[in-house]
Amino acid sequence: MQVAKTVREVRAWMKLARADGKTVGFVPTMGYFHEGHLSLMRRAKAECDLCVVSLFVNPTQFGPSEDFQRYPRDFARDAAMAESAGVDLLFAPEAEEMYPEGYQTYVDVLEVTRRLEGAARPGHFRGVATVCTKLFNIVQADRAYFGKKDYQQLKVIQRMVHDLNIPIEIVPCETVRESDGLAMSSRNVYLKPDERRAATVLYRALCAGRDAILAGERDGKKVKELVEKVIATEPLVKPEYVDVADAESLEPLTTLKGEVLISLAAHVGAARLIDNITVVVSE
Repeated sequence: MQVAKTVREVRAWMKLARADGKTVGFVPTMGYFHEGHLSLMRRAKAECDLCVVSLFVNPTQFGPSEDFQRYPRDFARDAAMAESAGVDLLFAPEAEEMYPEGYQTYVDVLEVTRRLEGAARPGHFRGVATVCTKLFNIVQADRAYFGKKDYQQLKVIQRMVHDLNIPIEIVPCETVRESDGLAMSSRNVYLKPDERRAATVLYRALCAGRDAILAGERDGKKVKELVEKVIATEPLVKPEYVDVADAESLEPLTTLKGEVLISLAAHVGAARLIDNITVVVSE
């Protein structure tokens, strides 16, 4: 596995890969890898000739009171894990490489960022869209792999790629969970043992909402209230929002139809966790 720190190194590597007729899969990350990240890397490697991973804790997607400074970082650990997953190139730039002095260009995706994480974290998706546009331009891969745990992020990237005619296929990948259902996240490291146990209520609540829909419930408000009721059984978990929406537009649904997204954000100790589940409503 080769490690690149500069855009020039990545482009030189990609030039050789293209000269050899290789296809390239790309996995953008902020590091502190877990099985969810590794599953994306392995899929990229299985479906493409070469796998490129970026490791960059992107400052522009963090708000002023968020966890940019304490976000977990361990480059040696991550590099070893990436190599074990079959990664061919690890791009790990410094902030100055991505945002040099005088940088002033940003990408805004509008409607799909209006609610949920976009409302809870102003400016977050501007940072996500900007860094992904830059990474797509730098790497110029055939495919990019994104997990569904960050569901709204996936929809933002799909919309951006479509609107800007960026020649890359976005491949959605299923959320990877711990054996007790907790969605894998780099921020899970913030959880104390009792908080870790309490956090499992989030997936149980989502499953309760899904099961109600599968049993015939079509009132979005009642599904939302059911999810909130399950979360309320765990006093260590402080919900920020619970939402029931159309899985494509992310607009709220009163009467459930089509593919439905149940999503939530909650604070558990020092960790802010997000999760979601989708369910197709039978006619």
